[in-house]
This record gives sequence, C-alpha cells and structure tokens, in this order.
Amino acid sequence: MLAEILPPPVAADEAFGDPPDAALFPEEQAVVARAVDQRRREFAAVRACARAGLARLGAPPAPILPGERGAPQWPAGIVGSMTHCAGYRASAVARAADLRTLGLDAEPDARLPDGVLDAVASADERAGLAALAAAAPGPSWDRLLFCAKETVYKAWFPLTGRWLGFAQAVVTINPADGTFAARLLVDGPVLDGRPLTGFTGRWLARDGLLLAAIAVPRRPG
Repeated sequence: MLAEILPPPVAADEAFGDPPDAALFPEEQAVVARAVDQRRREFAAVRACARAGLARLGAPPAPILPGERGAPQWPAGIVGSMTHCAGYRASAVARAADLRTLGLDAEPDARLPDGVLDAVASADERAGLAALAAAAPGPSWDRLLFCAKETVYKAWFPLTGRWLGFAQAVVTINPADGTFAARLLVDGPVLDGRPLTGFTGRWLARDGLLLAAIAVPRRPG
C-alpha cells in the first residue's frame, strides 16, 4: 500500500504484524531493554522494514537509533521516516541526493477520541472536515487530518530541528485525488533559494488503515 503514495526514488517497506525473526543491534536492544514486550516487537519490526529499504539503496546494515525528539538517526546520505500503529509497521527511505526529507504516518481508520480534534484542528479545519463528511461517505476524516499533520511534522523536523505544533500548519484534504496540502504558519527554512511555506502529500485509506506521506524532492542544481 505504502508504495502507491510515494515516488519511485523511495524504498518503501511495510509489515502487517511483527516478524518473529526481526533482529536488533545491541545498541537498539539497549533502547528498549526496559520496554514492554509490545513496544520491543514494534521497535524491531519497523526497523526490519527500514533495513530492507536501506539494503535496496545499497546502505550496509546499521543501528537506527532514536535521536532528538525520537526522530530516527539515519545513515549518512539517507533520509527517511518510520511509523507504526495497531497491526501495521512501515518505513520509507531514500537517498538524500534525491529527496530533501520524508514524512510518513499510519493511523487506524477510526474516529479520534473525544476532545482530540479540538486540540489538533483549527475552526477552519474542523469546518472543512464537516464539509467532507457531508459531501460523501469516506474515511474517518478527523483521523486523516491528524495523520496528515503528524506527517507534516515528520517532514519538517529533519529540515529544521524545531518543534512544529498542530496549530502551526493548516491542512486541507482533497478527497478527489488522494492528496493534501499543508500551509505553514511559521517561517520555514530556505530550500534551493526559496523559503519553505508548506508541503504537499498523498494519502490512502484501505483495509482499516489510513496512510499519509510527504516526499520533498531535491531540485536539480
């Protein structure tokens, strides 16, 4: 599923469960040594996905450790993103020569818990969700908005090293072509001589899952 919403330079891998043979490097084992079994299995499974993609890019196996704010620390010359939710683990990686950043998130296709939408969406965004719901049946639009905003943050952070709150980007979902757009309400970095003002991404709803992805290409120079 994931490969359907990412461009060809990206190596995308997913698992619908936790492979029993997903091994960890000692450094990775130390990160989850005190974690509950479910957390350890998720941690190992999503890294197995990442290592499969890295192998196709020609990168040797290496520990993938969480860095600042939990962001994965990728090998030199690699950009990527990882995600997991109930029954699903996924990774997307690419060469930094091809892409500037990647963002990826997966969520169950179910309504957000009470009170969460008000915390993550502006009044205009909530009005947009109401219009989507009124127009036609579809996925859980509120959860998809949350999924897209998580993806925006994951694409933003490697570029800036800065936190981006839910209220600092306005997301618009296009139900016709499976895309979304995010307009930043804070100053972004300058990329290829232009200030970053937002992101565009793609989304997919299938088999009880919501996926969202952002891939920012590097302009040829």
